[in-house]
Amino acid sequence: MAVGTELATWFDGKWHAGNVPVIRAGDHAAWLGSGVFDGARQFEGVRPDLDLHAARIIRSAQAMGMIAPVTGETVQGLLEEGCKMFAPDAALYLRPMMWACESTPGVIDLVPESTGFALCIEAMPMPQPGAFTLTVSPYTRPRPDMALTEAKAASLYANNGRIMAEARKRGFSNALSKDVEGNVAETASTNVFLVRDGVVFTPVPNGMFLNGLTRQRVIGLMRDAGIEVVECALRVEDFQSADEIFVTGNIAKVMPVAALDDRVFAQTPLGSRVRQMYWDWALSR
Repeated sequence: MAVGTELATWFDGKWHAGNVPVIRAGDHAAWLGSGVFDGARQFEGVRPDLDLHAARIIRSAQAMGMIAPVTGETVQGLLEEGCKMFAPDAALYLRPMMWACESTPGVIDLVPESTGFALCIEAMPMPQPGAFTLTVSPYTRPRPDMALTEAKAASLYANNGRIMAEARKRGFSNALSKDVEGNVAETASTNVFLVRDGVVFTPVPNGMFLNGLTRQRVIGLMRDAGIEVVECALRVEDFQSADEIFVTGNIAKVMPVAALDDRVFAQTPLGSRVRQMYWDWALSR
């Protein structure tokens, strides 16, 4: 990502300082898009669900048809090792990556055993609540029979990127995106929740968006706290009439939404409470 200047990269068996080149011009990933990645966070000295993030990149690589050259335990151990190169309280973005290096004689498909592996750890501040806004994207999320939606695949993010870019061009932070059936799926980069009369609703996983690890964690925390959470099909109109909206994702973990188009949410009591619940859980571990 290299949005900052303080990076550490694990590649070819050792740590390097900075944004080190890892993919060659002839690698399958460079021109045929066979990259997968995952993202975890360190903040206030904790790395929530790091084991789950490390395990998920192995599953993503397998879904892409690659043979992972390391185990999830190795990924986790290297990430923990790399975090020690930064200040204990540094806010960090932790990104393991895998990609195919070789193509078969048919060119397009990859050689499973040729999987490359790298880690990037980057200093990145935690976004603060207050100014996160949403609009509605004109772009649609693909079905599982259209794209490799079960993996955290880099190739999916071209669509995510244009969702984000179009929203920001219109002055918003992000955008609700719909699936091919017209239901809200997620935003360009987060899962999304709405609140109505004290009940939390969120799109039910249907293969057209990633069932995020932070999403799953937050749903569990809310249910443990006695908050009713309903996973179901939701339309844009449901969000437009909501009492409040919040999103979950790796970069900010839990973020209350300040506005959806011209609808301003002056207060976000439940979203703010859920954010605090997540922090309390993370710091307790």
